Amino acid sequence: MWRASFFFHEMAFGLLSIFLPVYITGELGGSLTDVGIMIAAANFVAVPFSFLWGDLCDKTRRYRFYILISFSAMTVLLFLFSLTNIIIVLTVMYAVIAVFHVAHEGPKNVLISEYYSRSEWETSFASYEALTKIGWLSGLLLGFVLSGYGFNGMSMILVCSLLSLIAFATSFFLIRDPMFIFERRLVAIERAVGFAHQGFSLVLRTIDGMRTKENLKSENVFMFFAGLLLFSLTTSMLFTPLPVFFFSNLGLSQSLVFGIFLFDSLGTLCGYLLARKRGQQLNGKAVVKRTNLVRAVLALSLISTIVWFSVLTLALTVVTLMIMGFLYGLFLISTLSLSMEMIPEGKAGVFSALLGLGGALGCLLGTYTAVNHGFSVLFLVAGGGFFLSYVAFKAYSR
Repeated sequence: MWRASFFFHEMAFGLLSIFLPVYITGELGGSLTDVGIMIAAANFVAVPFSFLWGDLCDKTRRYRFYILISFSAMTVLLFLFSLTNIIIVLTVMYAVIAVFHVAHEGPKNVLISEYYSRSEWETSFASYEALTKIGWLSGLLLGFVLSGYGFNGMSMILVCSLLSLIAFATSFFLIRDPMFIFERRLVAIERAVGFAHQGFSLVLRTIDGMRTKENLKSENVFMFFAGLLLFSLTTSMLFTPLPVFFFSNLGLSQSLVFGIFLFDSLGTLCGYLLARKRGQQLNGKAVVKRTNLVRAVLALSLISTIVWFSVLTLALTVVTLMIMGFLYGLFLISTLSLSMEMIPEGKAGVFSALLGLGGALGCLLGTYTAVNHGFSVLFLVAGGGFFLSYVAFKAYSR
């Protein structure tokens, strides 16, 4: 039940994610560059605060408190966001919203890690992400309906503020801090003991004159974080300008743009549900490599929509986005679980900070590439970015 508040939070940001680029470039007459700067500024500002919130919640061990701060602040800020249509003011306010938005990320990850044992992490993270993705889908569906009824920008943002208020109210009554916090420490001890046991076994075999091809290998944490950063950067680079591509370049209606991304989110939900069902059998190290390799190919395939636009290629693009969403779901669950093994206490915000940094860089690179070189080049660069992420994860787990 404690996850219910996050459902309404994701519903608000699901609506806002697709509505905002269209709102800026359409109703306010801004450019794609304005969208990129707004989202990039928000992500850059949020990076140090991801570390700060993660550090504070672990030091104070008051996770519920920071979730309440996040949801209450966003309720007020989104309401204020609806009161102006000056793009520079909206950019500053959106950056402030991002600061408080990330306040719930670290505490949420810790709650899941401490409520459940390590063997249940994949299933638990997948259950959480599946529920919140349903919330995200509901937000997209709500945006589709409200757009059809002609809701303007101010009304849409006020709906987002109301949903954040509901998220705050439900989290106040449903979320409680865990009584004991020790699961991550146990996992860290198990990893250290396992590595020591592997080394001791190799030494004994060598002393006994036994030949072995096995090597004592430690995971390359740096390459894991590099792969995570590259994945986030490339995903943001591809998806930030994509609503504008459908809306402006292909001339689709705002409602139809919401509908397209609804299918993408449905794919992600399917990925979470599969991870939930097969959590304990999920080979996270293999998943993070394969998902990047396939997404590289799918990103390149989007060029066909530009070369030959028709109902058929648009339908294939929707299918492509669904598959990319499905792979994203598997990737996120795998990296969340693997990162919580590696990240020590007091550093719970590292995962969110890396995703935020990649997202910020991707916003700038994606909008710059789309504006100055076109979407064909953007899709080509995105394919290369996912391949580089694959190389990084391959180096991490070999």
